[in-house]
Amino acid sequence: MENKMTNFDRLSNFVIEGKIEELKELVQKEIKENIDPMDIINKGMMKGMDVVGERFKNGDMFVPEVLMSANTMKAGMNILRPLLTETNIKSRSLVALGTAKGDLHDIGKNLVGMILESAGLEVVDLGVDVSTEVFINAVREKKPAIIGMSALLTTTMTSMKDVINSLKEEGIRDNVKVIIGGAPITPSFAEEVGADGWAPDAVSAKDLTLQMLKR
Repeated sequence: MENKMTNFDRLSNFVIEGKIEELKELVQKEIKENIDPMDIINKGMMKGMDVVGERFKNGDMFVPEVLMSANTMKAGMNILRPLLTETNIKSRSLVALGTAKGDLHDIGKNLVGMILESAGLEVVDLGVDVSTEVFINAVREKKPAIIGMSALLTTTMTSMKDVINSLKEEGIRDNVKVIIGGAPITPSFAEEVGADGWAPDAVSAKDLTLQMLKR
């Protein structure tokens, strides 16, 4: 009996399983057959990332596996991006990410960056131990729609408030949305420091970012 799995199903599965070469080959085949690039993304690859996100939240997938899936999605997006128009996807929506001053942890930040890129967004990675000045300069020079700050150490959380206060002092707070995350971060802390949003994990950060870009 013939396998009734569609190519969209296969794309989804390749993302879930982190099969980069297989996905790239199938994406190229779909392009040659004039399949709408947005269908390849939304009906195929993105369905896979949605499954990955749910499994990650439920503890059924772990960071290395999610990174593989995000890398696979990104590889597909790199092929498709030249075929997309600005109206199709917010490829010009820039997000700047950095780990708070004094904090050298970057796994969470890197995962958020890869998942945002897999959703078609542009990401500027400011690195770790990012000073207030670097965040401010990034907002002035890169003009991101959103900056994301992460912290794993409670001792570095206060620097997030410094960044937000400096954005106000410089008169550019209204130019950018600020989201924060990391193990010690809570919704009440986000409210206290004046952030626009908070995310408990990388997949939630992607959802929050896409929501904010629609506003």
